[in-house]
Parts: sequence; structure tokens; C-alpha cells
Amino acid sequence: MRNARVIMVGLSVVLLAAVPAAAQQPPAAAPPQADVDRKVTGGVTAKGWTGKEDAGNKQGLTVKDSKLAEEGKGLRLATGPAALYWNPANVAKGDFAVSATFSEAEQTYNHPHPFGVFIGGSDLETAPNAMYCAAYRNGNYIIRMFSGGKRVDVVGRPLAHEAVKKAETPKSPVVQEVGWTVKGDAVSCVINGTAVWTGTKADVTGAGKLASTDGIVGIRVSHNSDALVTGFGIKK
Repeated sequence: MRNARVIMVGLSVVLLAAVPAAAQQPPAAAPPQADVDRKVTGGVTAKGWTGKEDAGNKQGLTVKDSKLAEEGKGLRLATGPAALYWNPANVAKGDFAVSATFSEAEQTYNHPHPFGVFIGGSDLETAPNAMYCAAYRNGNYIIRMFSGGKRVDVVGRPLAHEAVKKAETPKSPVVQEVGWTVKGDAVSCVINGTAVWTGTKADVTGAGKLASTDGIVGIRVSHNSDALVTGFGIKK
């Protein structure tokens, strides 16, 4: 009987040794879930403006579940899903500058969400083409585009720049001016008066990119955001 026990223990050790080390480890903890899109009452009521939510949001929400409304001399923008917002009368061609100021009272989630401006907009209701620059309250910025509705990264991951303002605390307000300049062949993302990125038209237009830097210009905003937008406009 004693010999049988020794044989069983030895067999167990051999079998355990045969199992890959990874399989012997407890499963890794799941990464924290991102905040889900909330629902905001209001819809798009700002005169002349419309919007389009990003495709594929898990809650199936639309811009009707966000708010874009006139407030004083600006626009109150409170989102559920991430979206593009525009007035079809705002079209920029050739050399131009476009910008808007975003005043965010506080950070409403455990991480910041970006606000920005897009250019080169076309087919925005169906298969959007648009390139946007957006600033975060932690001093970072991103530049991305939609090409036929598909996301294309220019500066795909948030990148720090000293021109992008940092809020002192999550409860502190922060104000960012974000925009674009197109002059000759140069295309620049400008935040708080400083070009944080400059490329050429060849960098951002062509197959799988923008058809042109000409087109509708408007506002780009992440999900679950709240800010007052002022001073939106185009300059030649």
C-alpha cells in the first residue's frame, strides 16, 4: 500500500511538471473597463448645426443622446457617444485657419477626454472623411482622421506638448484653443497659438486618407464630455 502511495505522488509530480508554466499560473486580472457611453438629454438644437456619432458604439446611441445647444455666445456640448458636429455652411478651401475655444469646467470621469476641430469634411452623414486635432486636459494631443468612415492615425496615441494646457486637478477648469492652419502645402495643428504638428498635404491626402484638405470644418469631441465651445470660425 505504501508503495502505491509513493507511485501516485511521483506520478502527480511528473504530470504537474509536464504542464506548461503559463497554464499553472492563475488567470491574469482583466483590464479595467472603459467608461461606457452615457445618455444625455437634449439632442442637436443649435441653429444650423448637425452631427454624426462614431459607428459601432456599444450602447447604440446617436447624437440625439447628446446635447449641442446655444448657450450665451457659444455652444454647450455634452456628449454621450463620440461624434463629429458641423454646420454645412462652414466650408474652408485653399489657405485658411479654423479654430474654436473649449472651456471644460472639470474632469467628469477618471481619465480625460479630448476636444478638437476637424477639416476636410465630406460624406459626413454616411462614410465620413475628416481630419481632426484634439487636446486633452492633461497636456496631450492627438491627430486622427476618418477616411471613408475608417479611422486613420496621424498622431494616434496621445502625445504631450508644452503648448497644451494642463488642469491643476481633475476638478479644475481648463481652456484650450484648438484649430488648423492650411497654407500652401503646409498643414498644421495649432493649439493655444502654437503649431504642435505640421505636415504636408501629401502626408494627409490621397488613397486611404483625405480626398482634400478643402471641405466642411467642424467640431470633434470624445464621448462622455462636457464643455462650452466659443469662437468657432474660419479665417482666410
